[in-house]
Amino acid sequence: MPDMRYALAVEYAGHAFCGFQSQPSRCGVQDALERAIGAIAGHPVTVSAAGRTDAGVHAVSQIVHFDTEALRPDGAWVRGVNAHLPAAAAVLWACAVDPAFHARFAATARHYTYLLLNRAERPGLCAGRAGWYHRPLDVEAMRAGAAHLAGTHDFSAFRAAECQAKSPVKTLSCGEIAAQPPFIRFDFSANAFLHHMVRNIVGALVYIGAGRQPPDWIATLLAARDRTLAAPTFAADGLYLAGADYDARFGLPPTVRGVAAALP
Repeated sequence: MPDMRYALAVEYAGHAFCGFQSQPSRCGVQDALERAIGAIAGHPVTVSAAGRTDAGVHAVSQIVHFDTEALRPDGAWVRGVNAHLPAAAAVLWACAVDPAFHARFAATARHYTYLLLNRAERPGLCAGRAGWYHRPLDVEAMRAGAAHLAGTHDFSAFRAAECQAKSPVKTLSCGEIAAQPPFIRFDFSANAFLHHMVRNIVGALVYIGAGRQPPDWIATLLAARDRTLAAPTFAADGLYLAGADYDARFGLPPTVRGVAAALP
């Protein structure tokens, strides 16, 4: 019997894992998922994901797929897999998909949210779940800076040295900033993201919000294509993968969720 392909949406708290990708120590989200799915399938499985989040980065809708020869009701791939997952991860939905579906390569856009606590006192209740900056930030200045990011650019100035992407050129379609005191929320959408790209952009925007650089510094950095000229990488704590977009022909349930849906 030919294998069936299933897609899952998964949420997880990144501080409980060493990133999404499988590691020799088996501490990745991928490792936990493959163990749990394998327990239900009755055979080893390999999962592919829409995005490989770093250690400490969270997901409210990470889309994955896997192949299996096991026949199980869709509910088994949710409740059964969840029974084998650690508390910091949970499957939200599961459905059979066309064999042509691929969680990574079929994605037409990806969405990230960065949640920043902007107050003098360090976080307590949201420690590990939000970034933090202790001095007041000028949201309008950050919005003016973010406006330079829209469109297709070489994002080398916001790319980690260890990034393995073939090209630094990406198309950013959304870079919105919302003030929700004491939080500031950054929402980014692009066809794809470079390693540490969102955290590096947030770091640069915080420099602008703090008055250390003018808004057009973003344009200067894009033109320079030099990571060493930009701000330090911001903390992973506040970064959330919000989901990915796919063609309607795949018939998937909703693949993008707001961060608020995952927070108490």
